[in-house]
Amino acid sequence: MEHLELFFKSIFIDNMVFATFLGMCSYLAVSKKVSTAVGLGAAVIFVLAITVPLNWLLDQYLLQPGALSWLGAEYADYDLSFLSFIMFIATIATMVQLVEIVVEKFSPSLYNSLGIFLPLIAVNCAILGGSLFMQSREIASLGLALNYGIGSGIGWFLAILSIAAIREKIRYSSVPAPLRGLGITFIITGLMAIGFMSFGGMLTGGDEAPAPETQTAVIEEIKEEEKQKEAKVVTDLTLAETVNN
Repeated sequence: MEHLELFFKSIFIDNMVFATFLGMCSYLAVSKKVSTAVGLGAAVIFVLAITVPLNWLLDQYLLQPGALSWLGAEYADYDLSFLSFIMFIATIATMVQLVEIVVEKFSPSLYNSLGIFLPLIAVNCAILGGSLFMQSREIASLGLALNYGIGSGIGWFLAILSIAAIREKIRYSSVPAPLRGLGITFIITGLMAIGFMSFGGMLTGGDEAPAPETQTAVIEEIKEEEKQKEAKVVTDLTLAETVNN
């Protein structure tokens, strides 16, 4: 049940694009055609599915305070958490390079259509955000980390595929001149984000008895802490994306 809940939550409720608006550069630039959107979306799923579990292992056995205790008692006090960004980005860049080589080898047309945005997956905030959210939410196991990586990738894929299909259709529609291009795309994205917010009730409804007041207070406190952690991650990633642009 925990795996299923995390999977659907990462796709619909905590969608990288519609909930936190990460990875918007590639989302807007490569969503003009469904074919290129499918290719980039598949690449993002692959990279997230590989990098999130790998970075979970790095975080658990190398970066966290006391993570090096498996080397011996004298290493138990070491804290390498300050290397998280460097190590996560190194892992992501390695996987992106692998994806780029495979796509260029087996689908040159897709490689040419994606252009600069394929290597830019390495600095895509959605990719780094997957690893940082995994770290901030303290995902408990490697299986859950893999689940979260795949679910987050599918969520991003679903977002870019949806907007690409809509943009292909509205190309033949009578859109007011001031809204053509990115204007109508931003409006549609906002409306889709509002629609995805409705999925928030998927995992909160049901026939369960209401929790006692003390349990409710603890749950609310945990949710508030998670929101603060996620807000900090989103702020850091937004600043990073601004610097990269």
